[in-house]
Amino acid sequence: MRRKDREVTDPVKIREIITACDCCRLGLCGGGRAYVVPMDFGFAEKDGHYAFYFHSAKEGRKIGLIRESGWAAFEMDCGHEWVTGPRACDYTSRFQCVMGGGPVTFLETPEEKRAGLNAILRRVGGKDQWEIGEAALDGVCVFRLDVEELTCKVHE
Repeated sequence: MRRKDREVTDPVKIREIITACDCCRLGLCGGGRAYVVPMDFGFAEKDGHYAFYFHSAKEGRKIGLIRESGWAAFEMDCGHEWVTGPRACDYTSRFQCVMGGGPVTFLETPEEKRAGLNAILRRVGGKDQWEIGEAALDGVCVFRLDVEELTCKVHE
């Protein structure tokens, strides 16, 4: 990161920013072209290591690119605020962002899928356990990104 004065390394602050974000953009690549897709997400953190959970249709461009590379980049941001001034160079924006990447694993067993979906629903629905039937589990793709690279930046 070029601007070290904006880098965040405090694990508590990083978790706060991730929790405040309402969308995680996955960055994928294939055939020499980038593809970015916004996703709902859930997460788990243990000893400063994050795993992000996503759900999707079982087929499509995103799934094909993930299967091809086994890796995804991610970006999430929040706290946007425009700062204005009398001169053009006074304009800037405030924000908080977390980005990085890691290997992606498709969750196959009903227990794994249920745990991933519950992580997503915990974040967006506010409760820990949801009833998720077998038919719903069979009809959805659930995958996990294990974060190996992570940077966090705050511009205040």
